[in-house]
Amino acid sequence: MHRQHTPSTVAAPFSRYSHGIETQNAQNWLLISGQVGVDPDGELAEGATAQMEQIWRNIFAVLAAAKMNAHHIVKVTAFLTRREDLADFREVRDRMMRDAKPASTLVFVSGLAHPDWLVEIEAIAAK
Repeated sequence: MHRQHTPSTVAAPFSRYSHGIETQNAQNWLLISGQVGVDPDGELAEGATAQMEQIWRNIFAVLAAAKMNAHHIVKVTAFLTRREDLADFREVRDRMMRDAKPASTLVFVSGLAHPDWLVEIEAIAAK
């Protein structure tokens, strides 16, 4: 499906992701808007870890609607508002993504669109 590129001439990834993803002949691209830790009822999960888990559930639901799964994700961009959540972010991402290793970027920001949102994650998938 996608070919991962993590050459030995570049430092190893800091967590479970690839430095590059090669996609050939993809006919369907899915760009997933930034997701936040809000459940289907509109309730915000309490705490950064719970928000991260809900975000991944939201992403997987959007993927499923397009008949895709985590292995179709080629790029993830995450926005965290607090540096102290980095270790939890990596643990949750690795647990939720299992063995999928898309290209990944993580950015720390001073805030998101709502002051109670601690994390936002967007993704691009292809098949």
